[in-house]
Amino acid sequence: MPELSQETERGRGAAPFGLAEVTGPSMVPTLYQGDQLLVRYGARVRAGDVVVLRHPFQQDLLVVKRAVEPREGGWWVLGDNAYAGGDSTDYGTVPEELILGRALFRWRPRGAGQRSPLALMRWAVSAARPVLSSDRSGRSASRRLRAR
Repeated sequence: MPELSQETERGRGAAPFGLAEVTGPSMVPTLYQGDQLLVRYGARVRAGDVVVLRHPFQQDLLVVKRAVEPREGGWWVLGDNAYAGGDSTDYGTVPEELILGRALFRWRPRGAGQRSPLALMRWAVSAARPVLSSDRSGRSASRRLRAR
């Protein structure tokens, strides 16, 4: 259930920014298969941010999830697609040292079937977007629901 291309680790030590390719369904509808992410490594993480992390049990596997809230022992992370799994509901909190960075920007490549002028125009309007927190105040949706 890999979420990111392993190529994201190459050259990461020298630059605070890197590129990552999404390869799984767990962040749909925010991120889709083939989306490219601009990642800021070492960035401060707040609740609601989309983050790149090492899988707690397979540390050679990189995944992208939403940081929901800090808990004792690390961050509780969830995918935006509740049916995909592979998040803290399976492996618990993620230690802070396994959180590599925060996704800042998403670029969606053009699909093979997008040839008509209308399809190209729709793609151009939506291809590049910032990756926003789930709530501009930094509070996650699950925290708001639990508080009710």
